[in-house]
Amino acid sequence: MIKAVFMDYTGTIVQETGKEIQKTVMIICQNSSLHDPETLLKEWWGVIKKLEEASYGDSYLTEDEIADRALQYFVDNFRLRADLEELHRLIQGFWVNAPIFPDVRNFFERCPLPIYVISNNGVQYVDQAMKLNNLLPAGIVCADMVRAYKPHRELFEKALEISGCNSDEVLHVGDSYQSDALGALSAGIKPVLIDRKGINGHSDIISVKDLANVLALLHSRRRDKDFAEDMTNFSK
Repeated sequence: MIKAVFMDYTGTIVQETGKEIQKTVMIICQNSSLHDPETLLKEWWGVIKKLEEASYGDSYLTEDEIADRALQYFVDNFRLRADLEELHRLIQGFWVNAPIFPDVRNFFERCPLPIYVISNNGVQYVDQAMKLNNLLPAGIVCADMVRAYKPHRELFEKALEISGCNSDEVLHVGDSYQSDALGALSAGIKPVLIDRKGINGHSDIISVKDLANVLALLHSRRRDKDFAEDMTNFSK
């Protein structure tokens, strides 16, 4: 039986947009050699991903430290000349104030099982965002707790410990194949890829277009075998 739902934060609960990130992009575009917002964001997320991948155990960096290193990367490589402290505050604001996706509130209100938010972001930022949006997760599990980012299995195993569930008793919902789906699988957890744009090219993983698809199945309260079969049918 599925007893709990694990949910990714950025890209699944909250969107990668908002006034803070828009202002951050504007400032960097106006004060660096990168003037195209799309190119800038691709470069930014690429740097963040590389820093997270290198951050583990004794070499672990918090998301705040990673943000500072990413900003310094733009100083060194794209001649960024701006107030780095202001940019850091804007990034922190993005972590808290990014708008939730339209299907999230209904999912939280109607989900028949406890929801645990699993995030690379610091717990203080995710907690503020949950309170701001009046969302009530059963728990928040963040990378700082295990000094490892997704897709490292430690983060998912910590969520299992906190939830009190076995790996075959939870479902993980996330928007990233590499970080969410493969990370969950490494801990023996069933993953569902949320693919709102319908661009998933991974035939080896179950994907859905919105959280209503997951909600309908969870409300059925079916046993594990039927649940897995329904998920496969639902993704077709």
